[in-house]
Amino acid sequence: MGLFSKDIKTMDDLFLHVVQDIYYAEQQILKSLPDMIELATNRDLSAGLRAHKDETQKQIGRLEQVFKLLDEDAKGVNCPAIDGILKEAKELTGEVADKQVLDAAIIAAAQAVEHYEMTRYGTLIAWAHELGRDDIARLLTTNLNEEKAADKKLTTVAESRGVNRKAAS
Repeated sequence: MGLFSKDIKTMDDLFLHVVQDIYYAEQQILKSLPDMIELATNRDLSAGLRAHKDETQKQIGRLEQVFKLLDEDAKGVNCPAIDGILKEAKELTGEVADKQVLDAAIIAAAQAVEHYEMTRYGTLIAWAHELGRDDIARLLTTNLNEEKAADKKLTTVAESRGVNRKAAS
């Protein structure tokens, strides 16, 4: 089912499609995190990425609970947006020779991912409420709050822990 597919006729159809989109996205993110962890040289950045890898696995589990509540099979649909963000991240980090600049690039790439996830979860939460699915909204809100926290931690590592300053000098 494509985003502008005739298969999307109702808000329920659209909601399911976007749940499938974020499910696919989370799986792709989980696959890409080990590479980012391996490339990171800043201790705080590596630790944060490892912790987020564990969180991502739990987020996928919550999305699988959402599929059960919807009485649907847990399956993703291709998400060109996350594929593009992850491709860009891989290309960007592959072009950086200086380790300190590389850490700044990893943070930028990770934050692009977090912001995509936050938009998806925010939209899904609003729709879940409109569809009378507060049970699903609660699961999605937990994922959204984890994404916001991960983004904030990345900002802290970049700004307070000196990654950006070291990269700039």
